[in-house]
Amino acid sequence: MRLFHAPGSPYARIARMAVIELDLTDRVAVEEATLRDPDSVLLPHNPVGRVPSLLLDDGTTITETTPVLMMLDSMADPAKRLLPGPDAPAALAAYGRVLGMIDGIAVWNRELRRPAHERSPGVIALETMRAARVADILERDVAAGGFAARDAAWLALVSCFGYCERRHTMFDWRQGRPSLAALFDAAQPRPSVAQTLPPAGMGSAAPPPPAGRG
Repeated sequence: MRLFHAPGSPYARIARMAVIELDLTDRVAVEEATLRDPDSVLLPHNPVGRVPSLLLDDGTTITETTPVLMMLDSMADPAKRLLPGPDAPAALAAYGRVLGMIDGIAVWNRELRRPAHERSPGVIALETMRAARVADILERDVAAGGFAARDAAWLALVSCFGYCERRHTMFDWRQGRPSLAALFDAAQPRPSVAQTLPPAGMGSAAPPPPAGRG
């Protein structure tokens, strides 16, 4: 199987971490793909062009983070599975909350990559407030013992704030959130975290334009 990813994607990082946590590195080849690129190796398998994308042995491509995790879980020891089910609503809620936060931060970051005259102050203000609001709730949850299990919610949390640390540094998420910062820092030496560190800088996964084009 092949797991397509982009190094800067927090969504793909969740899947990459899952491959390591589930001991699937000998069964799933992790392959980097360019995004927003008409020649990307990803497009023949996923015309949407998003990561993570998991190409199965029969040619089926599973796309989007949660379905990819479902497939990876199905290949692993049941005791190690990462996605919570309906019998664990609090864990399921935590996972969804962090995914929603990543969505908002991705919009905020994308807006800041636009030329200054094209940015929407309203969108930036909305996503700034959303991120702070959710981070405050996550701080409360972690302080109360939440995110102790290394499940999908934990992976998403680490990926979310790893993205902020490396690629969205204008969000000072550590300020006033010591429990969240402590959990994040304690996670860093773990192989699944250390081996999937995103590149620094806002950046873009798009290839540079050909010479002679603006």
